Amino acid sequence: MVYYDYSERKWQLRCEMCNEEFGGRAAAWICKECLEKIHREMDILKSDISFLRLDPPPPVTSSASASSGLVLLQSAVNSDGAFASVPVDRVVLVSRSPVFKVMLDTDMEESRTGVIKIPDASPNVLQSFVSYLYTAELNLDEDIALDLITLANKYQVVHLKECCERYMACNVTLDNAIVSYAFARLHNAKLLQDAARSLIIENFLTLREGEDYKKLLKQDPHLIVELYEAYFTNLASTKESNVEV
Repeated sequence: MVYYDYSERKWQLRCEMCNEEFGGRAAAWICKECLEKIHREMDILKSDISFLRLDPPPPVTSSASASSGLVLLQSAVNSDGAFASVPVDRVVLVSRSPVFKVMLDTDMEESRTGVIKIPDASPNVLQSFVSYLYTAELNLDEDIALDLITLANKYQVVHLKECCERYMACNVTLDNAIVSYAFARLHNAKLLQDAARSLIIENFLTLREGEDYKKLLKQDPHLIVELYEAYFTNLASTKESNVEV
């Protein structure tokens, strides 16, 4: 909105979303930051809608599972000996995941038996995974998000992976940055990798004294070399910028 600031003796613009003053055209009613936020939210919504579209149902085959249109996803067995066996519509699986599509549209064991074993998932994680395939909605914490990134990467559910990466990228801290970076590199999670690396570079001299750094140095020294290279590249770039100024 436009209002007159008597203390400054001039007209000012105030964003109607965040209520902060901003510079721009008098016709504008929201600031650049809020506008960009709206565009991001619209992009996510469009992505959700696209993800939830179903492909046409595949031709019915002679197998019982295909005839019923249902496939059972079986989780790993937890410490109590329990596991989840979740029925899922076949058309949902083949529409959401190219890996499931190959399993169910070719003469593989999963197509013949109507059962897909998911050994990487606990019962709770599998339930969250299936729920997302139907609704594109998540109730996340850090453990669930990491487990779902693992599943989404394995079964190429790109939309789910991006959602979990965005969540984790917003929750990268000094306490988990190095672990998050190593996890992201292992599972090709670029959004999370970039967020973790950025925080590590900013605090590299501090983090290299920590236990996570020392563990990673033993387990995967190649990643430590990557971080050193990124740190020195950023340092050189910063010095060049200071010289230009």
